[in-house]
Amino acid sequence: MENFQVPMEVTFNVLYLLAIWAIVIIMVKRKESVPKNETGPALWILIAFALLALGDTGHVGFRVVAFALGGLDTSFTLGGKSWNLAGLGSMATSWTFTAFYVCMVFMWRSRFSEKLGVLAWVLLLLAVFRSIVMLLPGNQWDQLMSPRPISIIRSTPLLLMQVGVAYLILRDATRSNDGTFRWIGIMILVSFVFYAPVVFLVHSIPPIGMLMIPKTLAYLVIAVIGLKHFYMSTKVSVEST
Repeated sequence: MENFQVPMEVTFNVLYLLAIWAIVIIMVKRKESVPKNETGPALWILIAFALLALGDTGHVGFRVVAFALGGLDTSFTLGGKSWNLAGLGSMATSWTFTAFYVCMVFMWRSRFSEKLGVLAWVLLLLAVFRSIVMLLPGNQWDQLMSPRPISIIRSTPLLLMQVGVAYLILRDATRSNDGTFRWIGIMILVSFVFYAPVVFLVHSIPPIGMLMIPKTLAYLVIAVIGLKHFYMSTKVSVEST
């Protein structure tokens, strides 16, 4: 199983990084083509996926390098301390993934011209709480995997942010018959469904980590939706679908 899993993961990681960076680069190059009435949400989705691409370059990119150097236990010495390469990648994506959902809150606000209500503020406070937890030494970012319970404590706010953002987007997309954002909300929920089992079970059932592949594909779908709607369209006004 492991002989099959490693080349599969490496191949997927490389293709994913190529795809996500290609989407971000196209967004940057075509930012002038975004209709003026949609520049707000278009900018937020660009920032969100630029952050995601940057963090995942550390996360999955470092895993690819670690496999090339002998395995996920690959470490290097810095400042007299041994650091696990894949562990540092996990730290990078943890920060950018938090920022990703902060961008999603502001993307929703810009798209639907909403004020930051109670739920939106709660989601932002969850991001602050998660950031504080990630600063604690108990995360042991120098190791391959952070120990329990701190890994669950820091991941639970992110799961709540996913559900909260999906709710806000789906609620307002349904009200305004916005097909584009309805699909974005659905894909966020799909990513949640695959990510939640990994958070709670990966320590006891390591192979369940493979669920990160469909979870990642859900984000690629969101990126493609955003690219197509905001950056590849010739519309001059918002059209409901």
